[in-house]
Amino acid sequence: MRLTASIGQRLTLLLAGVAALLSLLSWGMVSSLATEAAARTQDNVLAASTTTIAETLRSEQGEIRLELPYAAFAMLGAISEDRVFYRVTAGGRELTGYADLPPPSPGPVGQIVFDTGQFSGEAVRMASVTRLVGAGADPVAVTVTVAQTRNGVQSVASDLSWLAGVLAIAFFFVAVGLSAVAARMSLRPLNQIADSVSRRGPADLRPLSRPAPADLAPLLSALNRLMDRLRLSVRRSEDFIAEAAHRVRTPLATVRTQAEIALRGGGTPAEKEQLRRIIRAVDESARSAGQLLDYATVAYRVEDLARDALDLSELARRSVESVTPTAAMRDIQFTLDLQSAPVRGDAVLLDNAIRNVLDNAIKYSPEDTVIAIGVRQRNGDAILSVRDEGPGFGDDPPDALTERFRRGANTGGIVGSGLGLTIAAEVLRAHGGRLDLRNREDRSGTCVLLVLPLA
Repeated sequence: MRLTASIGQRLTLLLAGVAALLSLLSWGMVSSLATEAAARTQDNVLAASTTTIAETLRSEQGEIRLELPYAAFAMLGAISEDRVFYRVTAGGRELTGYADLPPPSPGPVGQIVFDTGQFSGEAVRMASVTRLVGAGADPVAVTVTVAQTRNGVQSVASDLSWLAGVLAIAFFFVAVGLSAVAARMSLRPLNQIADSVSRRGPADLRPLSRPAPADLAPLLSALNRLMDRLRLSVRRSEDFIAEAAHRVRTPLATVRTQAEIALRGGGTPAEKEQLRRIIRAVDESARSAGQLLDYATVAYRVEDLARDALDLSELARRSVESVTPTAAMRDIQFTLDLQSAPVRGDAVLLDNAIRNVLDNAIKYSPEDTVIAIGVRQRNGDAILSVRDEGPGFGDDPPDALTERFRRGANTGGIVGSGLGLTIAAEVLRAHGGRLDLRNREDRSGTCVLLVLPLA
């Protein structure tokens, strides 16, 4: 499976890219607005200073008089340390100020006109206003121009732009963090669905029924359809195995009967040995078919497990009664020490597990021995113990014998399929219990514990 970047990473990167773009746009807008605001502030102060100077113009004895007010320049100096220049002309004649200050653009009388130019090697912002002052028979147009360098405006704009950049970077990192949280929160329903599926057992193919966002509805529908198809396929396979095992056992029983008749009918020693081998092969095939049928039954019922109130001691007693005739043929006896142990589970499956364990104990025990069956309660568990006097599990790890078709190295020529302990282990696992395999302390047999939680 080829893995690419996760959806969460892609979503986080996408949101981070959007945050970066918004940060750049906000920085550009704030910087532009800061520059414009600083320039407008300077224009307002220049206009106020120019108007203040123009209001001091008067006429005395036909001459135009001007007193430069200190406040007009003080307000300019209150903003920054920029240099200030001025010029006053009356009818094109220089009255006072800097004669080489660039002339203003023409404008209506009484209206402030703003210009930007160069003076003394620096960029300056100029404000000019023209007023008519009566001097003699005709009024005279007097123009007042005030100029200021732009270093303060640029410094204020630069400071605000730097502050806007810092805020934009902070906004970007906060937005990235929030984007990661938002991506994780958005993907939480998908992760919950994945966790719900991963917690299920291999045989649990029930449809998923849980609330989910509308965006995940197609995924849930597709997943449930897949589970339906898998459940149908598994059920067909189980039915096929069960039917095949059932149909195989009948002809095998016929073959065994005919072989036994032929064996009792006489013949040479070689022919009798061949017939014994046939009977042995038929027994092994019949047993394998029977256990395959049991295994298919277990696999089918585990998916829809019953939870009935049961007594483990009664289950053990009935299972012992069902295998007693087989044990009697080998002079094997059972001793029972059964205490009441209430459990909840599927009676058919639990009986199947107990019978497989008992069948193994009978099969591997020598003739004329005893198998001890006990049921007791301990630490919240119901424990069924089966102790025999067989050869034990040998040097193989006991837990490995619960694998399918796995048999111990010391089974010798005993017929078996390697499914009995597998069936018992899966039944107990489905009920929340476990199968504990161990050799007896004196190495004189095996001890199998079937552990189930008490009801």
